[in-house]
Amino acid sequence: MTAVRVWAPIVSRLRLVADGTERPMDAVGNGWWQGPELAPGTDYGFLVDDDEQPVPDPRSRWQPEGVHGLSRVYDQSAFTWHDGDWQGRPFDDAVVYELHIGTFTLGATFDSAIERLDHLVDLGITHVEVLPVNDFNGVWNWGYDGVAWYAVHETYGGPDGFKRFVDACHARGLSVVLDVVYNHLGPSGNYLPKFMPIFKQERNTWGDLVDFDAPPIRDLVLDNALMWIEDFHVDALRLDAVHALQPELNPPAPQTKRHILAELSDRVHALELGRPVTLIAESDLNDAAVITPTAEGGWGMDAQWDDDVHHALHSLVTGETQGYYCDFGSLPVLEKVMTHAFLHDGTYSTFRGRDHGAPVDREHIPGWRFVVTLQNHDQVGNRAVGDRLPELTTPGLVKVGAVLLLTSPFTPMLWMGEEWAASTRWPFFTSHPEPELAEATGKGRVEEFGQHGWDVSRMIDPQDPAAYREAILDWDEARSGEHATVLRLYRDLIHLRHEHEALRDPRLAAVRVEYDEHKRWVVIHRGDLRVVANLAAEAQEVPVAVDRILLSTDSAEPSGQTLKLAGESAAIVG
Repeated sequence: MTAVRVWAPIVSRLRLVADGTERPMDAVGNGWWQGPELAPGTDYGFLVDDDEQPVPDPRSRWQPEGVHGLSRVYDQSAFTWHDGDWQGRPFDDAVVYELHIGTFTLGATFDSAIERLDHLVDLGITHVEVLPVNDFNGVWNWGYDGVAWYAVHETYGGPDGFKRFVDACHARGLSVVLDVVYNHLGPSGNYLPKFMPIFKQERNTWGDLVDFDAPPIRDLVLDNALMWIEDFHVDALRLDAVHALQPELNPPAPQTKRHILAELSDRVHALELGRPVTLIAESDLNDAAVITPTAEGGWGMDAQWDDDVHHALHSLVTGETQGYYCDFGSLPVLEKVMTHAFLHDGTYSTFRGRDHGAPVDREHIPGWRFVVTLQNHDQVGNRAVGDRLPELTTPGLVKVGAVLLLTSPFTPMLWMGEEWAASTRWPFFTSHPEPELAEATGKGRVEEFGQHGWDVSRMIDPQDPAAYREAILDWDEARSGEHATVLRLYRDLIHLRHEHEALRDPRLAAVRVEYDEHKRWVVIHRGDLRVVANLAAEAQEVPVAVDRILLSTDSAEPSGQTLKLAGESAAIVG
């Protein structure tokens, strides 16, 4: 049985509707209301003040009829787990794979995703990062329009489906990272404002700011994060756009009050679960304060996304330098990010029109604490047509990018399908039932894409079902032709990374980079190994001594103190 309890300080009357019966809720002080105990499986909702239309529980664990329907009592203890011996995996040797349940497989469910987990194991993946699974309005969505923080999207398989997925990952030795979004709430189905003053009078890029200064609202988020870890056995959380949580506290602003991430860090790291739990921040701040321990005044995250490395690699292999890529694309920039993590570490950012970031203490902060990508859901999906890297550059440079990513001192993350150079695009897609919201979403994306220099005339309407359908991976193509060749390369690279400590050595100060910007070659020294890349179209000799070749993407011929590399190719040598 579960006692019904809800914080609703702005409500004068609250009634519970359960199994068709209406009952009054009792005000018990400090804005809290309490009702009777309900049995698992009971459908219920609340009548707020004089409204006769029931709305869901702000902490609903199950929304079988979607975000506008009644809540259903869910018994967290009823699921039978099989991961009692699971001890987790450390993040300092991770290779992460990012996926979206709705487009990872044609089935678009947790159960159909389970059928592809063995592919990830064979690839050498250690951590599976799942885009948000909490409930949103409509059938398909990226997941960042969620409004029910505690409920798993029913179309994916609901709460039991997600537990089956996590259990299956653990059975295969895979840790699970869950993407969670606390910086805003979606535009449809958010009933929290009926119960509580959830928002401040300020906004960020995506909507109204959540008021984390109110302790019950703060606890609403903190308890949710702990629920995923404790009740769903998730091994890590990836926190979306943390720079938009409490922007008034972003470094270098004085910490006049405690950041919610610092409190989350202390609570999570105090857990005794017999397995490591990792907190990963998506941060645009370029500031190591995000991963500085709370005892030293930081936010206490274990790792953070590093977009500067992505931008450096992307611009290098595509030649794109518009929008936020404008400072990237050269070999000196590649050297900077490979040895200092950030390009903008207090330097001038042309795109932002100001100095940005802060230096990383590369003697003491290991590279594994920075999650880096060649492709990810943001950098693919936030293009006008959702085109992946193989549409933007040559097959040879796609492979060069893969080599540079997977031999870096950072934590590499792949975007689903990247490992076989998937041809399927991944555009922005929504399924808002409200016509006015659908229209506004399309217009907003056109404006946003125009600011980044994309050709918006090619953009597909996010509400067009074709936008969703074309995003679903085509697994058949991975078995043949160039796709199979790229898949073998990714598998070989990941296995080499696991086998050779030098290729995953996280010491930034130990990385040394040589290059010729004019001739377009680069040599990255990784311990006793060297990563050599020829970005030019023609074959050329690169000055590097070679005793053995561990891997090459095309012809590689050592001769004395040089290595002749085919155009647009790379090699790992000893």
